[in-house]
Amino acid sequence: MEISIRESCIRCGRCVKVCPSQIFEQEGAGAPVTLCNPGSCIVCGHCVAACPTGSVAHEAFPPERVHAADYAALPTPEQVELLMAVRRSNRALKKTPVPQEMLDRIVAAADRAPTASNARQLGYTLVTDPEKLRGITEYTLGVFGKLEKRLRSPLVRPWLSRIVPEVYRYVPVFERLRREYAEGRDRVLRGATAVLFIHAPKENRFGAEDANLACQNASLMAEALGVSRQAVSDNLTRTEALLRKMEDSIGCVGRDLKNRNALRTILDAAERLKTYPDETVSVLAGEIIEAVQDFEE
Repeated sequence: MEISIRESCIRCGRCVKVCPSQIFEQEGAGAPVTLCNPGSCIVCGHCVAACPTGSVAHEAFPPERVHAADYAALPTPEQVELLMAVRRSNRALKKTPVPQEMLDRIVAAADRAPTASNARQLGYTLVTDPEKLRGITEYTLGVFGKLEKRLRSPLVRPWLSRIVPEVYRYVPVFERLRREYAEGRDRVLRGATAVLFIHAPKENRFGAEDANLACQNASLMAEALGVSRQAVSDNLTRTEALLRKMEDSIGCVGRDLKNRNALRTILDAAERLKTYPDETVSVLAGEIIEAVQDFEE
């Protein structure tokens, strides 16, 4: 990464103060600014933005990428407060497609959000195809259906309802969502004509936090444009957090897997006993097999 200090430097020290990686040094006020370990640069651009004379030459920030900000054109604090106050999760959506220009501005706003260590690893997937939108709804309902089945399991419900009783308030909701979709009413996307997925690589430790910041940017831009966002991501985030908390506390998935392995062992043993010459043993093995298969269903 090519970084250098031009002769026009006035030694104000602003670059030294704003650099999070401390790649600039200045021994004292008015002393020359020097570079140390520029390889540690995280390419945030703070130094270029802070320099009043354009004296920081940075390979990643050529002059055409640097624009002076007209701070007088910024919204007032009251206007910013109003924008944040009126932004709501809208569930009464129009069938009119959102213009592509607006969608592009929403994605661009999301991409301007800060990321941990300026990693800039977020990706954006914008879905507008009606068939794919239906697929998103059906996939979501499938996840809810599997969760509902596990919550209703006779092996899980007796003790889980005592430990985490609040999770069971979602069961009738999941059931209603699937029933209404079968009747032609999509209560997941609610007729949305566009869905924006914000994602990060699995190995990014701060991917969720970065995505949340980007989502907030996108949400505020959508509100400013008169386009309200869908609240599916909020619901899924809350559900995921609840499930993770539940799993950390009681190991529901681990217990279910252990039980299934045990049932499979019983089923295999019964299959072998069914071939036993003794008719009584064979009949009993058949009943065991039938009972296990009914339970698995």
